Amino acid sequence: MPKELTQLLEIYPKSLFHKALDLGSAATVREDLFKDFVPNKTPLHGFVNNAAMAYDDIITNLNVDRVKEMYEVNVFTPFNITKYAIRNMIFNRVHGSIVHVSSISAHTGYKGLSMYAGSKAALEGFSKNTAREWGERGVRSNCLVAGFMETAMSATLDTSQKDRIYKRTSLKVPTSMQSVALMIEFLLSDKAISVTGQNIHVDSGTI
Repeated sequence: MPKELTQLLEIYPKSLFHKALDLGSAATVREDLFKDFVPNKTPLHGFVNNAAMAYDDIITNLNVDRVKEMYEVNVFTPFNITKYAIRNMIFNRVHGSIVHVSSISAHTGYKGLSMYAGSKAALEGFSKNTAREWGERGVRSNCLVAGFMETAMSATLDTSQKDRIYKRTSLKVPTSMQSVALMIEFLLSDKAISVTGQNIHVDSGTI
């Protein structure tokens, strides 16, 4: 567990709870998450899907098993969690907000990221139609399209690869994780009450 999360759990012991899940198993979401940890008696006001795994390779080297593994984490499990999150919101008559973290790779090409970009594009289409289906019940759904950040997922890139990516941005710098977090906070809040079905870019101006 990251030390930052450990510190937050110590600061907010009565309002912050942690549960580890196997996101590689979409079929067990209800049993593992919603049966006991977030049952319907606990109103759910927001859901942020920020988990993902990458598969970095060119299309001619595509391995179907690895693609399936990635889609289970990036697509199928978020779909299933969204299903039960919406059921909870409807049951509790909550005007809830769903935020999926997507990637700039779904909007502009990067060598080796075709399969990963496809998983994020699937998530964006799902989010837009979720907004259409459930907006009249007060449920909002948006995607935050994040640029390349200094995270564990990008740690496998060398300095020259990162420099080439950052040169494609207007600001010539990595995307700020704080900017991403603050935009998610905004989308979850009532300040964004009229924002739904959108792909919000926070990507240092990637063009």
